Amino acid sequence: MNPVLGEISILRITSFDSKTKLLLTSPISTVLWKLATPNVAGVSMMTAVTFFDAWFVGRLGNQALASLALVFPFQALMQMMAGGAIGGGITSAVARAKGSGNPASVQKIAFNGLIIGAIMSLFYTIILGFFPSEIFHLVSNSKDVIDGAVKYAEVGFGGAILTWLFFILSSILRGLGDTYTPAKAIIIAGFLQIMMSGLFTLGFGNILDLGVAGPAAAMITCHALAAFFLLRKIIGSNSILRFQDCAADWSSIIKILRVGGLGLVNSTTIALTVVIVTSFVGGFGVDALAGYGLGSRLELMLVPISFGIGAALTAAVGTNIGANQYDRARAIAKSGALITLSITGIFGVIVALMPWLWTDLFVGPGIATFFASSYLSIVGPFYGFFAGGMTLYFASQGTGSMIFPVLVNIARLLIVLIICTLVIEFQLEIKWLFYGVSLGLLVTGLGQFLCLYSSPWKKAL
Repeated sequence: MNPVLGEISILRITSFDSKTKLLLTSPISTVLWKLATPNVAGVSMMTAVTFFDAWFVGRLGNQALASLALVFPFQALMQMMAGGAIGGGITSAVARAKGSGNPASVQKIAFNGLIIGAIMSLFYTIILGFFPSEIFHLVSNSKDVIDGAVKYAEVGFGGAILTWLFFILSSILRGLGDTYTPAKAIIIAGFLQIMMSGLFTLGFGNILDLGVAGPAAAMITCHALAAFFLLRKIIGSNSILRFQDCAADWSSIIKILRVGGLGLVNSTTIALTVVIVTSFVGGFGVDALAGYGLGSRLELMLVPISFGIGAALTAAVGTNIGANQYDRARAIAKSGALITLSITGIFGVIVALMPWLWTDLFVGPGIATFFASSYLSIVGPFYGFFAGGMTLYFASQGTGSMIFPVLVNIARLLIVLIICTLVIEFQLEIKWLFYGVSLGLLVTGLGQFLCLYSSPWKKAL
């Protein structure tokens, strides 16, 4: 390397704060431990919340579980867009601005990220908060199942602004290298949400008996409390959001949407894949839908796990890309993905061999259990590929260029859609539909790995 450039690079790094120096110079194992551990703890709590929501609703019967299965992909979509897509775009843009030593740009990106989040939340409130029945009729023809899903949606999406605010504020802090504060908010709010979800869903005497809408009410309440905590942190100790920076800035918006805009497409493909399969499975009956709902819920629970390590990778990769340390950025991404692949791969094999470990937690023996077990036995072995691939997707957000990673997940969507269509056209057994889902998960893992060798990881953007 040119000695003059090397000296300039050293001077730049020594001028950074301790969090940025950690990302640029510390051993990769140290970076992953310090950034990913709080994140993983936080998303583990999110996973626990998802588990208990299903467990509480399962006490209400298969019809309630089917309603939850109907609405869950849309709820997951909103959270993936808020935390992984737009949130990932904000984390990436903040990290790259910080890595290049531009604090003024960090402040502008933070405020404009909040503007984007507010606008996005309105779409969910209007479409799924005000008109949920029309949307769910596109997926199911069971009136009772749709009625339960509508009750959930009116609450969960009616307060979408609070969910978006929580995720956007978390993303700003992660971009600064602070994964501890968002994790703390998630863990505390998660404990509270589990308790409130049980109380609201199952009731306490004749008070607060909201039924299937209970988890939604608990979610909105806890997201509001967590958002307030994070906002105080950002305004108070970090001084990121200041009055003079509170103005729309198209340059900052574009920086966010370069990653987050394509991320919206990616999140849509993930959720739409589940919606499509849900729609086709619905043709096999309510029990099949309830059983598939249990299996697919476990699959979508892998996204937060991937996000736990992946969000740390977004910040680490983005900071190193901003400092032109491309080889180090790729090495960090591979290390993080290997951890996710190993953990979720082992977990997937276990539930494939012993699906009752999962299904018996929610429903008793019956047809719904049969469908859930069939799904897990076929799809479970491929969970590692999906989770590892999604971790690499979040790592790619740090590069600021997401065309290839998004194309991989679009390919997955098309593969699953084609196979589902063939299953119905030729009246095949439902297991072939599940094989299609497995193939899609495999494509996600292999495709995202190949993206590490595309141009954004080789040259400055």
